[in-house]
Amino acid sequence: MKQLFHKIISIAMALVVLLTTTSFTIDMHYCGGNMVDFSFFHNVETCGMENAEIASTCENPELSKKSCCSDDQLTIDGQDDLKNNFSNLTFDQQVFVASFAYSYISLFEGTASNEVPFFDYAPPFVKRDVQVLHQTFLI
Repeated sequence: MKQLFHKIISIAMALVVLLTTTSFTIDMHYCGGNMVDFSFFHNVETCGMENAEIASTCENPELSKKSCCSDDQLTIDGQDDLKNNFSNLTFDQQVFVASFAYSYISLFEGTASNEVPFFDYAPPFVKRDVQVLHQTFLI
């Protein structure tokens, strides 16, 4: 149960990092105030009226030189500052991190001792041969 919980939490954290660092752009094309097309991956298809000189198709016929079509682009930037730089820490913080890492790593180092603690003691007396008694033999 604990391993399943850890896997679920790790997948959720990976998805959170993925979603916060992803950036995307949405292109939208409006013609006369109405959205005609939108796109996530490529440029939008236009309605073909943005180069028209005819003012009667627009909502305001007085504006004959301005097109009634417009393109909007919505850009959502992802997070870029995920990795903290070690040089941004003060000298005291750097000393603390270095000493903590050294002391933490030294906890798991084994000692190279050739001393046998039971060398001076005799082995126990065996009344019966257990392998023969249970008929278990190493082949």
